[in-house]
Amino acid sequence: MELIYPFLPGILLAYGAFLIGISSPGPNVLAVIGTSMSLGRKSGVGLALGVAGGSFCWAMLTVIGLSSLIATYASALDIIKILGGCYLLWLAFKAFRSATSAHDIEAKALSGGNRSFGRFALRGFTIQMTNPKAALSWIAIISLGLTPNAPFWVGAVIVVGTAILSIVLHVLYAVAFSTPVMVTLYGKARRFIQLTLGLFFAGAGAKLLLDRT
Repeated sequence: MELIYPFLPGILLAYGAFLIGISSPGPNVLAVIGTSMSLGRKSGVGLALGVAGGSFCWAMLTVIGLSSLIATYASALDIIKILGGCYLLWLAFKAFRSATSAHDIEAKALSGGNRSFGRFALRGFTIQMTNPKAALSWIAIISLGLTPNAPFWVGAVIVVGTAILSIVLHVLYAVAFSTPVMVTLYGKARRFIQLTLGLFFAGAGAKLLLDRT
C-alpha cells in the first residue's frame, strides 16, 4: 500500500476533475437526459452506456499515448500540463459565464425513436468517440494524475476508476431524468453547480500550469 501513497493525490484529483466535469451536463449528457425524458428510460440508459463506453476508450487511449510519450520524452509532460492547464482554465471561464447566464439547461432527445437498446448504445458510443473535445478533456484529466516516474498501473487505476464512475453517473442521469421534475430541480441548482465547477477547474488548471517536472 505504501507504493500508492505518492501517486494517490494525483489519482484523486483526476477523479475529482472527472466528477466535477460530468456534474455540469455537456451535449452528450443532455442528449441522455433528453432521450430518457422523451423516449423512455430504456432508450436513455442505452445511450448512457454507449457514451460511458466511449469515455472509457478515450481514457484508455489517452493513458497509453501519454504514458508512451512521457516514457520516451520526460520533458513532454511539461508541455502536456501547459496545454491541459490552459484547457481547464478555458472550461473554468465557460462555467463562470454559464453561472451568470439566465438560460436553463436544454435537454433534447436524439432523433430515431424506434431504435433498439443496442442501437442507442452504439449511437452514444459513436457520438462520444467523434467528439474532439473529449480528447482535450481526457488529456487534462489524465495529466493531473501522471508524473514522469508514475508506473503504468497509475494510469490504469485512473482509467478503471473513471470508467466505473462514468457508467454509474451516466445511467443515473438516464434513470433520474426520466421524469421532468428532475430537470426542474437540477435547473434550480444549476448556477451553484456551475460556480463550483468553475472554481475547481480554475484551481486544477492553475496547478497544472505551476507544476513542473
